[in-house]
Amino acid sequence: MRRILLSVFLMVCAAVAFADDGKIPTVADLAWMSGSWSGPAGPGTLEENWIHPVDGSIASLVRMTGGGTTSMVELIIIEEEDDTLVLRIKQWNPGFSPRTPNPQKMILADLEENRVSFKAAGEGGMSSLTYTRKEDSFTITVETNEGAKFDIPLSRMK
Repeated sequence: MRRILLSVFLMVCAAVAFADDGKIPTVADLAWMSGSWSGPAGPGTLEENWIHPVDGSIASLVRMTGGGTTSMVELIIIEEEDDTLVLRIKQWNPGFSPRTPNPQKMILADLEENRVSFKAAGEGGMSSLTYTRKEDSFTITVETNEGAKFDIPLSRMK
């Protein structure tokens, strides 16, 4: 019951945040994310490949590689739901073995030009996730449930 109330509260907060200008956020507002991005992450390389928004969704296939192997694959989908944007994220180990039983759900917290933030609205390891683009750099800011916060700087793949 607490999860349902929290989800409703977060959706209302997101709707109120955008009511000031009367604009309901759409995935088209995230077209700036499109493209292939890559950079160092830990001992390996992280790649994010965002496809263009179409018909209410934008998605990314993510891959972590290093040491001659792929250590993780991730799927991120952002969809238009209830007059806001909802992000779902799920990761797999090699052999397509899921890291968690269900995807983590996050609700839009803030949307600016070339910057979008999501807050957790369900179980998962992240409390917030932010994407920022400045020209050919793309930064992912992660905040864990334990309070750790870190940036993953990526650059446009050639």
